[in-house]
Amino acid sequence: MIRARSILEIPSMHTSRREMLLDSTAVGLSLLLSHRVFAHPRVLAFRDPSEAPIAGGEDDIPVPKPSVARFESLGYGLFLHFGLYSQLGRGEWVKHIDKIPTDEYFRRMKTFEAREFSGRALARVARTAGMRYITLTSRHHDGFSLYDTRGLSVYDVTHTPAGRDLILDFVEGCRAEGIVPFLYHTTLDWTDPRFESDFKGYLQYLRESVEILCTSYGPIGGFWFDGKWSRKDADWEEDALYAVIRRHQPEAIIVNNTGLEHRGRTGHPEIDSVTFERGTPTPMDRRGMKKYLSAEMCETMNFHWGAAFNDFNYLSPAHVIEELCACREVGANYLLNIGPSPQGALPDYESAAVRRAGEWLKMHEEAIYLGRPCRLRGQGRDFALRTPNATYCFILDLTHTAATKVQQGARGPGPRHFSGADRPIKSAVWTDNEERAVRSERRGPGPQHLEIPGGDEHGGSSCKAGRCFMMADPRRIDDVRGFPP
Repeated sequence: MIRARSILEIPSMHTSRREMLLDSTAVGLSLLLSHRVFAHPRVLAFRDPSEAPIAGGEDDIPVPKPSVARFESLGYGLFLHFGLYSQLGRGEWVKHIDKIPTDEYFRRMKTFEAREFSGRALARVARTAGMRYITLTSRHHDGFSLYDTRGLSVYDVTHTPAGRDLILDFVEGCRAEGIVPFLYHTTLDWTDPRFESDFKGYLQYLRESVEILCTSYGPIGGFWFDGKWSRKDADWEEDALYAVIRRHQPEAIIVNNTGLEHRGRTGHPEIDSVTFERGTPTPMDRRGMKKYLSAEMCETMNFHWGAAFNDFNYLSPAHVIEELCACREVGANYLLNIGPSPQGALPDYESAAVRRAGEWLKMHEEAIYLGRPCRLRGQGRDFALRTPNATYCFILDLTHTAATKVQQGARGPGPRHFSGADRPIKSAVWTDNEERAVRSERRGPGPQHLEIPGGDEHGGSSCKAGRCFMMADPRRIDDVRGFPP
């Protein structure tokens, strides 16, 4: 990241906020990148002396509930798919795809030991990677539960050689490491006959299952439901399901995955976040909404969510960094999945990859966790985020990432322009190495150009970040997280 010294023109007081946002010719900042090469994103941050941006108001954007605002500040989470399917190593849908009979499938309960499953070890990896919450599958579509169902089902972890409640281990481990525990729970069930023959009876079983999770493990950060897409026209009795959560866990975030076909779709009034499964989130237009909704993208480290022994299609640390940036650009959280091994440990490659990405994140924590979308607009994939203290401009595509088509995508050194600034800038410095931006000579009217010094020794990822400290009235920069693109 950089801190830069420069001057930005102040727009006319008659220019509306809306006009400024949409007009790419409004006041701008141009950055001239030096020939020295960086491979990771860089960011400029513009400091604001005192007040935080204001959500809501002139554009009729609702103010987020405190619990939703906290969720947005978590920013980055770890998704874990673990269950009987992990022993087979062909992904979490193996029972359904391979048409394994229920009796045959549940014989795997006899060998389910989870010897290496440790909530604290999982949370420690997440913390080192810069992740602030973990969402674990308490029950997936196969109907097997990682918690004691108190007699509701024989298909739970207490009937296996593991002999312990893994959800209890998980939540205690998360709290010990300062990580917020979230629980995934299926609404679809491939093995309970009531799902097909007595849907109302099945929904009662589902609510009783969720009530156990709400009342047995202390405060839970949120509940992540998945499977409603399996019966699109059914009455899922969501009022009753969410009422269970609000009664016992009023501050919990409620998510109900809308699947691959309906990314970003809003739903029941109690939902707190929309989902973007395997898809880069788009900006949400929150104007006129009755309730502020957050957004979350979930993605997995390879092609499967559960363990898949022969799936080598892994994401690189650079890809993880860029996906995280793409999510935060539009104010969305990034939930990155890893499938633990059959015994419950995180695989070596995935652990190393997220830890490596976490080293980049550590240099840019304020921007990633506290940054929100703002009026500054960059060129290409460059973008800006605001925090209560600064505005960060992320500079991407400085070099090629480690992709097979290395001849494509990099923009390299040269001018980078941001439009929509409404105040002068006092200074700007790269936050990863404290180098100052060098202001070039102004040549007549128009935006100021900054020559940004690089550094070959810092190569290795795809985005660089910097912070510019501003001198202006903080009330003139406001939050635009409710705007469409």
